[in-house]
Amino acid sequence: MNTPPDPGRLYREFAKGIWKENPVFVQVLGMCPMLAVTNSAINAVAMGAATAFVLIGSSFLVSLLRSFIPKQVRISTYIIIIATFVTVADFTLKAAVPSVHKELGAFIALIVVNCLILGRQEAFASRNSVRLAVADAIGMAAGFAFALLCLGATREILGSGSLFGHLLFGEHFEPWVIMVLPPGGFIMLGVILLFFGFLRERKIRRRTRVSEEAAS
Repeated sequence: MNTPPDPGRLYREFAKGIWKENPVFVQVLGMCPMLAVTNSAINAVAMGAATAFVLIGSSFLVSLLRSFIPKQVRISTYIIIIATFVTVADFTLKAAVPSVHKELGAFIALIVVNCLILGRQEAFASRNSVRLAVADAIGMAAGFAFALLCLGATREILGSGSLFGHLLFGEHFEPWVIMVLPPGGFIMLGVILLFFGFLRERKIRRRTRVSEEAAS
């Protein structure tokens, strides 16, 4: 009989995806939707929600069925499971918010080949209990959605002078049009990755300094 994971480990598996192992800022995964659909905050939220649904649902099912999936066909099985949840998300968005679905275009269907989704099934969900797999999926999905929202909100504010379609500045504000174009996505993503890289490097230097002081 399997022993349920302690709440502390569940929290750690959840929290790591938000900051310590953020799929975008740390692992640099899922760059295609990050650059393609983040020209507005609402698109970022919709993509984040769709990805979260697929990641959490597929992680739950893969973990639940891990003992019954032959190793020889595990990747094919994971892809079928992921594609099923992607289809549900695609049709749901098309029915509920057709305007947003039109904006996202083919990138909803391309969640199937998002390396974040398949990677979590192979590296974690297929090797751990359902609770841990779901906790990991929720954390990774939250981290991915946070990254999408950071980039989408920044690009919309600077490129359109609005947030979620609501104007923030007066009529004299001159939008940075480049921010809602593909080059703006590359620029902002580079700036954000540079900032997080600086924070990680600073943390490593501080830890090294503390270790050297303790050794001396």
